[in-house]
Amino acid sequence: MQDRIRNAALRDRIVSAAEAAALIQDGMVVGMSGFTRAGEAMAVPLALAERARSHPLKITLMTGASLGHDLDKILAETQVTARRLPFQSDPALRRAINAGEVMFIDQHLSETVEQLRTRQLPAPDIAVIEATAITAEGGIIPTTSVGNSASFAILAKKVIVEINSAHPLSFEGMHDIFIPTYRPNRMPIPVVTPDSRIGLPYIPIPPEKIAAIVMTYKSDSAASIASPDEDTVAIANHLIDFLSHEVKMGRMDNRLVPLQAGIGSIANAVLHGLIESPFHDLRMYSEVLQDSTFDLIDAGKLTFASGSSITLSAAHSRRIMQDFDRYKPHLMLRPQEISNHPEVVRRLGLIAINTALEFDIYGNVNSTHVMGTQMMNGIGGSGDFARNALLSVFVTKSVAKGGAISSVVPMVSHVDHTEHDVDILVTETGLADLRGLAPRERARIIIRNCAHPDWQSSLQDYYDRACAFGGHTPHILEEAFSWHIRLRKTGRM
Repeated sequence: MQDRIRNAALRDRIVSAAEAAALIQDGMVVGMSGFTRAGEAMAVPLALAERARSHPLKITLMTGASLGHDLDKILAETQVTARRLPFQSDPALRRAINAGEVMFIDQHLSETVEQLRTRQLPAPDIAVIEATAITAEGGIIPTTSVGNSASFAILAKKVIVEINSAHPLSFEGMHDIFIPTYRPNRMPIPVVTPDSRIGLPYIPIPPEKIAAIVMTYKSDSAASIASPDEDTVAIANHLIDFLSHEVKMGRMDNRLVPLQAGIGSIANAVLHGLIESPFHDLRMYSEVLQDSTFDLIDAGKLTFASGSSITLSAAHSRRIMQDFDRYKPHLMLRPQEISNHPEVVRRLGLIAINTALEFDIYGNVNSTHVMGTQMMNGIGGSGDFARNALLSVFVTKSVAKGGAISSVVPMVSHVDHTEHDVDILVTETGLADLRGLAPRERARIIIRNCAHPDWQSSLQDYYDRACAFGGHTPHILEEAFSWHIRLRKTGRM
């Protein structure tokens, strides 16, 4: 206990999860830790849901990103969550969002606390933060994510801390908590390399703000990361060939530039492919450090990784947490407004690798909405990186649902990343380098290189007939969404 709560006066504030949850009242704005199923408070949200079964209440729930342990599901099904931001990935919550039962505010992950800080969004009434320990001064040492936890704790009226002793005390020192100064006279953020340390190893708050402490012992939810398959290996190989050409052309060397990769199996598999590449002494400046991050460290390929969370499969978590001291010198976790900050991304010149649901023949990318209306997870950090990266790469398999759906379409049903922010598109069939190309040039290379062979002729036919109408970006407006309409009616594009 003394190691975990070093301020003796704070030990008197240890309560049950139910007692802590009683501080949360109907209509409150609640900021909870958690980023991509890592580092979320676990006991208090469950106690809050249990209370709501007999005494209904609703809250606005802010997090860093998605929550693990089915918390979003439970809070949605008990109708606790009325509004949710800025990201989620739970199927039950997704159904409630798409049914209009939960109001979801889909935001770039770098923006949420900026809007809180400038009072464009209401500040949290209470922050619920998972911690490894509390310092003698009251500083909160996070666990496997930082996300928005620092600003939630700083801006909230009260803070509930969950001390999770399942996480090793060796986490201390891994975090770099830096809060930007206020606009309009903000000083530059002094991150000049991925391993620049610019802040504190804990979240600094006055100890009197800590209203309750709950003791827990529970590991993070395991990430569902599929092993690389034939298609993702092909995607990785296309990208490696492209980056090798960039090296050959003298635009970078075999250390490349810092890497960023979004969450999910495809991006994880692409990074995993770098193990067998000619590149070395790699660095990451990303949001989420997945299995592939640690595989690259083990292979001697990756020297340092900066992120906002560590999200691992069950097998990797067991192995890495048992040997964490070996990995710690290679790692740093930051607030997501720093890991995703456009200023820093532009300065470091990243290769940003993110996943598309679909893209069109001109390079516009949809990463959030199925059929243009049904929210999947949210834009996450992809927009933060895509607009500002040295190379903005989007990857996806060329078809879905056994070939019934083409991921390359005449016009995307929803635009998250315009053609202006997309440099490289990659599927298992090939890679399209869109830099310096006009729309008609982009269409030809995307159809030829990225579309599945079963759909190439249909895309080419659409493009040829669209060109007859003319225009800088040729389209047949009467047919632009005909593939999506046909899918809705027949189950196949």
